[in-house]
Amino acid sequence: MTSIIEHYFDAFNIGDTEGMLACLSDDIAHHVNEGGVRHGKDMFRDFCAHMEESYREELSEMVIFMSSDGKRGAAEYVVSGTYLKTDDGLPEADGQTYKLPAGSFFTIEDGLITRITTYYNLSDWRNQVS
Repeated sequence: MTSIIEHYFDAFNIGDTEGMLACLSDDIAHHVNEGGVRHGKDMFRDFCAHMEESYREELSEMVIFMSSDGKRGAAEYVVSGTYLKTDDGLPEADGQTYKLPAGSFFTIEDGLITRITTYYNLSDWRNQVS
């Protein structure tokens, strides 16, 4: 059986924001690495639009873990990306490439993702693009 987390990451890797949104509850809580919490699909959609403008990323070496009751999950993966457009407070973008390990944690209710928390080493990323 394919998990909702697999569907979410498959959609991510092909740049299908609507496919990602289809995996989320309307009241999704999106905890961004070293940032705040975005609530709801509209804020998640805006985040995705910003990311698509500034970064091109693909996730590989995906390992997904699920709790026995299917209500919690986690994924570990490698992010390979290109920094396309300068993001506020970050180094200038000039098409730099980067590769770093990352992970996400999920809460799932009624077959949809209600929480995503993503972590990666921002210092490592900054070093790679500086």
